[in-house]
Amino acid sequence: MASMSTSEKNGAGGLVQPVDGSTTHHRTQYYANGEGDMGGDDASISADSQDTDEVALARLGYKSEMIREFGNLSTFSFAMSIMGMCSSIATTFNTPLLYGGGPASVVWCWLIGSIFNTTLGASVAEIVSAYPTSGGVYTASLQSMRIGSSSVGWIVGWLNLLGQTAGVASTEFGLAQMIWAGCALGKDGDFVVTTGMQFGLFVGLLIVHGFLNSLKTRDLAFLTQGFVFVNIGMTLIIVIVLLATTGRENMHPASYVFTQVYNYTGWQNNGLAFMFGLLSVQWTMTDYDAAAHISEEVKKAAIAAPVAIFVAVIGTGALGWVLNVVMVLCSGDINDLPGISGSAFLTIMANRMGKTGALILWPFVCLVAFFTVQTATQACARTFYAFRYGLSRDGGLPDRGLFGRLNGYTKTPVWSVWLVIVLSIAMGALSWASLIAAQAIFSMCAVAMDLSYVIPVVCRRWYSNHPEVKFRPGPFYMGSWGLWVNIIMVSWTVFECIILAFPTIQPITAQNFNYASVITIGVMILSGIWYALGGRRHYHGPKPNLGETHERHTENNMLAPSKDEEASEKDIARLAA
Repeated sequence: MASMSTSEKNGAGGLVQPVDGSTTHHRTQYYANGEGDMGGDDASISADSQDTDEVALARLGYKSEMIREFGNLSTFSFAMSIMGMCSSIATTFNTPLLYGGGPASVVWCWLIGSIFNTTLGASVAEIVSAYPTSGGVYTASLQSMRIGSSSVGWIVGWLNLLGQTAGVASTEFGLAQMIWAGCALGKDGDFVVTTGMQFGLFVGLLIVHGFLNSLKTRDLAFLTQGFVFVNIGMTLIIVIVLLATTGRENMHPASYVFTQVYNYTGWQNNGLAFMFGLLSVQWTMTDYDAAAHISEEVKKAAIAAPVAIFVAVIGTGALGWVLNVVMVLCSGDINDLPGISGSAFLTIMANRMGKTGALILWPFVCLVAFFTVQTATQACARTFYAFRYGLSRDGGLPDRGLFGRLNGYTKTPVWSVWLVIVLSIAMGALSWASLIAAQAIFSMCAVAMDLSYVIPVVCRRWYSNHPEVKFRPGPFYMGSWGLWVNIIMVSWTVFECIILAFPTIQPITAQNFNYASVITIGVMILSGIWYALGGRRHYHGPKPNLGETHERHTENNMLAPSKDEEASEKDIARLAA
């Protein structure tokens, strides 16, 4: 990777120098008279000349307000935990095995999806490395495209934000179901879960996550660094115990594991039934840019966050495939599944380890899901917070910038945390009216977020040589291979989104219809209408915050900035220029 030339460094100066010290100037003004040239793809930052976190942010026009406490381990643990490999497979295992294409669908769809998802992870990691801000793909979509196209950023922001919120709600709802499934197994099926019990546990868990995410960044980093050991550890323990407790005579032959296809869908095409196995891997491997949303709390974010994303995708894919193969190998008679617990994964564990053994390990599987919601809530709250220079502060949300404020004590966006909790409870409350309605909202999670990743990648290529906007790579840069990786990523994402949005059961009824596409398209249309009717008058994209020291301290109820703080901000702007 080539290091930056002096002219390229000077060319970024227009991004960080406030025009008049006010807070009403937007990114378009920084590009006036061609001042915003970011340099081309050859301007990658080398490892030896890697910029400090604050200078990297300053080149984008931002000054971080949060404290950087996440190191390499806690950042990797965060990226790995948000996919919740062990628990996510447990909650989605029924779909490919019992309602999709059967054993072969479980095994091969996970492997196929994992391989292609590395292109998605690499593409998102490259974007995150170039734009290490808490806005993630939302900020990248605006930084990577032609000036004046803020409508795209608006739609990307809403897709990503609502997709993340649906992910928090659906994972927490799934965790509550996992806990009750364990109770049902313990009671030998003599246990009835009412809507009130399900919703009550769901709300209680969300409130706990709300309080945990209201802690200081230092405390969050300390908690997070242990998540990865539980996640990977439980996966390995389940694999080892299953193999140890299942006799060779009770294991399926390789022909069953790798070639047996059952079509339980009602569709005549076995190939389509087989591809429904992608629902498990794609639901598990999502929220790729989560590490980006905490990048302003990560040390050496431009390299630590993207590497964490890429390694987490590879690790989840490899270990997840081993777990799926072993689960199918030891699954027994498929007609006995999902069993009294309603979870094929838990029933297989109970059949092989015994009820006691399964109930000893199951709480730790639930704990992995708990960690997933913890990290997903943190990422989602940081996305709301990032909109302080986008939707919130520019008038896209009727909150007067409330969700863009940090708590004066914890230096974390507590208001945004509880907004995520309230919205998630509202989504789950639909289960009182109709469980189908709630599941319809939950189903948009993977589709909405995956589509939000495609847009900035396409914009980054489409406008790569635009005179006003030129992509400037970060330390994680794929070079000439990047174009082909991006092409595969876009093609794969479009394909898997079609599969994720396809009805899985025939004949189609209101009860079994897949509402993912309807909800996702509805979000795009409604956000577009909102933008056209009023949003465009107030929203012009992310707003740089360098030079806003006094206003920031006032909004966050913090002490007035010291002379040293003001001098530090000026030094950062000077270095970035």
